[in-house]
Amino acid sequence: MNEKGKLISIVIPCYNEEENVVAIASAIEQEMQTSLSCYDYEIIFIDNDSKDNTRPLLRELCGRRSRVRAILNAKNFGQFNSPYYGMCQANGDCVILMCCDFQDPVELLPTIVEKWEKGAKIVSCIKTASKENSVMRAFRSIYYKTIRQMSSVDQIEHFTGFGLYDKSFVDVLRSLKDPTPFLRGIVAELGFHRVNLSYTQAKRRAGHTHNNFFTLFDAAMLSFTSYTKVGVHLLTFIGILMAVVSLCIAVVMLVMKLIYWDRYVAGIAPMLVGLFFLHAIELLFIGFVGEYVMAINTRVMNRPLVIESERLNWPDAEQETTDVKE
Repeated sequence: MNEKGKLISIVIPCYNEEENVVAIASAIEQEMQTSLSCYDYEIIFIDNDSKDNTRPLLRELCGRRSRVRAILNAKNFGQFNSPYYGMCQANGDCVILMCCDFQDPVELLPTIVEKWEKGAKIVSCIKTASKENSVMRAFRSIYYKTIRQMSSVDQIEHFTGFGLYDKSFVDVLRSLKDPTPFLRGIVAELGFHRVNLSYTQAKRRAGHTHNNFFTLFDAAMLSFTSYTKVGVHLLTFIGILMAVVSLCIAVVMLVMKLIYWDRYVAGIAPMLVGLFFLHAIELLFIGFVGEYVMAINTRVMNRPLVIESERLNWPDAEQETTDVKE
């Protein structure tokens, strides 16, 4: 707390965002000074080992602006760990998480804070419309609806993590000790008083997205293995069904061979087709089980979320790193 009142921490993960970091910092500062001038604020960039000019620009920003801070990761720790870690390092009475590419509208900040002041512990910003590729949005919608139907937790559709989190919720995040946190699932799971806020997702201001098939698949499987048991149950049911069907086919073929001994020729082609089909089912099962095993293995190792290489313009210079894992 300070002379201005409550402190709002705005956490911005970034990776190769040299065209956006300065612009987003300026836009947030302008919004805070005009619409939210009664609050103090800090802007925390957490850089996931950018390879372009992002880090030099962050050094320059932190050198010129007292409220801009940065955490530089030692390597790229992935799309989930880095934002989560940045939130846990924030000191504000609330934390706002948003993207660096202007797809999360800065002008929505006053409305988000207003809902927090009215009692919401979490303000989830939901993409009810988007200017992204329509095909990609359709696939995302199918994914969200599928996970929501399969999960025991009421998952939030079209929620990317953009929103506000009260300090009480951030304290819980610090205590979870999850080395592979899936923030969207955690928000839906823990039951804090939450309100939804609709918005239209804009196109990137500059640069290009770093998501590809593999990162999207990784996100899908993390939510699947973290919040559903349907995969394992489905494998069991299909395995039982295939065993019953195979047994019935074997009995039918045996009977036909005994009755029509002279005329019955099974042929090798149907046997090969059946063999390949069964092996395909087995490989699918092994893949599903492997995803669950990998998730368990990662959690058992309990590695730190992020290793920092440097902090810039931090208020307590002697405090190097807050280890969320401990």
